[in-house]
Parts: sequence; structure tokens; C-alpha cells
Amino acid sequence: MFRPTDVTGSHGLGDGDAVFQSEALSAGPWGREFSALGRSHGFRNTLLARVPKADSPEFSANLILCTWPDELRLGYEAAEVYAGSLLIARIKQTILPLFTHDNLFLGTPGSEARQPLAPLFQQFELGGSLVLNLYDRNQTQYVLVFSGRDHAPERAEIAALQLGAMELLDAGVEALVPRLGPKEKLSAREIECLRWSAAGKSSDEIAIILDISSHTVVSYLKSAMRKLEAVNRMQAVARACRYRLL
Repeated sequence: MFRPTDVTGSHGLGDGDAVFQSEALSAGPWGREFSALGRSHGFRNTLLARVPKADSPEFSANLILCTWPDELRLGYEAAEVYAGSLLIARIKQTILPLFTHDNLFLGTPGSEARQPLAPLFQQFELGGSLVLNLYDRNQTQYVLVFSGRDHAPERAEIAALQLGAMELLDAGVEALVPRLGPKEKLSAREIECLRWSAAGKSSDEIAIILDISSHTVVSYLKSAMRKLEAVNRMQAVARACRYRLL
């Protein structure tokens, strides 16, 4: 069984290269056990990701483990369809496991993002997938998908897979907890500008309040956005609130 102190930087998972977003998890025994759990029941590929939130919808930002071929994974990341996928819609509807041959990774029928992805998934043929809805002790929600098996598992087998996944998730949960703050510390001025921005003030209004130029305010806000890895002020404010900086 995995122990948090066992985490290493090497891996050898599945048919494709594994990708781990969490710096703490490089791959190691935890990842090998997760992938081996699926393979022991006839599933070739494993994907584990957090269920996206409004301020962090990107696939790459939520991805923890993926043994898909690189071309498929990178194509899926670029399409930015994860948050609006049928998979996430299904996960939000019920906590029950689901085995399906339908491709839930795509968006809704007719969506623009779906069109270029469908042939890519057909090329790599992930096969039947078992979707599990998981929560850790911090109530963070995850979606786990074992893919590559033609026939549906029996109820007892699904129960064994779910229990095994829950045990592994519980063993590695501390390493899975997202970093509680930005990678780079924000300055007092950057936080001040974000606080007034959150109050609905424009750059010109913040400049008057802080007695600095509007150009300087914009510079502080851009720097804060970069440090918070946000694409706009609204997302920067949301992330600053989540990190309890405001």
C-alpha cells in the first residue's frame, strides 16, 4: 500500500506516458498502484482529475493522473472542453458509477469544440469506460475514469474498484491538496489594488484612492494576475479570495 513518504520522481504507467500535475506526486508508487488497479480489471488507461471549479476550469489545471497517449492528452487540453464535457455533466448528476461506450469526454452534440476532438478519440479508441465519482476527506470532488475494456464489469467488481480507488485516494490525499496560495507572493500594493478592484473600482478610481497613476495601478493588477495565473481581473480577484488574500 502507498505511503506518502514513498513518492518518487520516476514512473512506468499504462500504455502511454503518465502526467501528474501535482508537484508532490511526480508519479511514484501511488501512481503505479492507481494505474495497476485499473489494469488488474482489464482497463488499459486511467485518468484522475479534480472536478473543475468556476475559477479553474482548465483540464491541465485539474489533471492529476493520465495515461492517455500524449497526442490525445495535449489535443484535449488545447480544446478546452473539459469543464463543459458530458463527463462533468454526468458527474454532477449522480454519485453512482457508470460504465459506457459513449465518449463522455466530448462536449454536447453540435458544440464547436467537439468537432476536431471526435476523430482524435476515434484514432486512439479508448474503448469502454468506467466512471467513478470520488471525494476525499477534504470534500474535494474527483472524477476517475478507467478506459479500455469492452464488456461492463459486474456490480461486485465495480464495488471492488471503487473501494480500491477510495483507499488509494485517502492514502495520497495530503499530496493532492492544492497549494493554498500563489507560487509567487503578492506585494502589499498588488493586494491593495485587487481589493479595490473587488469593490468595483476602476483603474482610474483606484489611482485616485491610492494617490498613484492609473498606469501604475494597471501595472500592479497585471503583475497580480500573472502571479495568480489568472486571465483577467475577475479571475484574479476570485483566486485571491480563495487564497484568503483579500
